[in-house]
Amino acid sequence: MKEQKKKLTGFVVSDKMDKTVVVRVETSKRHRLYHKVVKHVRRYKVHDENNECRVGDRVLIVECRPLSKDKTWVVEQIVRIAQSEPQLVEAEAQS
Repeated sequence: MKEQKKKLTGFVVSDKMDKTVVVRVETSKRHRLYHKVVKHVRRYKVHDENNECRVGDRVLIVECRPLSKDKTWVVEQIVRIAQSEPQLVEAEAQS
């Protein structure tokens, strides 16, 4: 029986490396003693074979065999493409 691979969704925060993107995944858990919802953030280095992902894209990543020291995830699909440059230009102009 083949094991089910883990799947996560997150946002691309860096695409400066060749064939690698950094994906930020947020999870929420309830603290078992205090019952407060705690947000946990983790960053994964993810293999992007065709360099298709850009900063701000929402992506679905899947666990795979180790591809390097830090990369054990691969981009399965881009769920939502980020808004293009005009918003970034406006934010820089206001600063």
